[in-house]
Amino acid sequence: MRFRKALARKKRKEREAAGEIKELNITAMMDMMTILLVFLLKSFASSSASVTASDDIRPPVSSTRASPKDTVTVTITPKNILVGEKEALRLENGQVPAAQLQGRLVVPLDAALKKEVEKLKYIADRNPAAPFNKELSVIGDKKVPYDLLLTVLYTAGQNELENYRFVVLKKEEGGE
Repeated sequence: MRFRKALARKKRKEREAAGEIKELNITAMMDMMTILLVFLLKSFASSSASVTASDDIRPPVSSTRASPKDTVTVTITPKNILVGEKEALRLENGQVPAAQLQGRLVVPLDAALKKEVEKLKYIADRNPAAPFNKELSVIGDKKVPYDLLLTVLYTAGQNELENYRFVVLKKEEGGE
């Protein structure tokens, strides 16, 4: 009788132990984390380009349906010219100082764009998913003089940035 009870107790403990997880399956956990990582990277990659707003810039309004891309960004304000978030040149009365020009080429802007292009080419060499597409996004006030815009585009063209995109504000469907 005692033997039967011991045998029943042993079988019950074996059944309970069979339902327990004794070790973690790390492969399944790594698969789950990889899927989450890919999802997060894709969602960040598909977000639209961010444009920093300031008081001096009022981009023109357009009814375009094109969405912004992540490219080299040149911002032209009445006071300065920025490449990305960094100031490349301070303007004098809305014009490029004569000492900073070589013909139509703006020397400090040329140096800043060279660094950006080199960085993009370096990334493109190591990551085939991010090719160097020779695109430039220009953010400018709607009152920027055409001559200044032409000078900036000439300097960009000297740095292999051949395709221009002008950033505009999207016109609302029912407005203006």
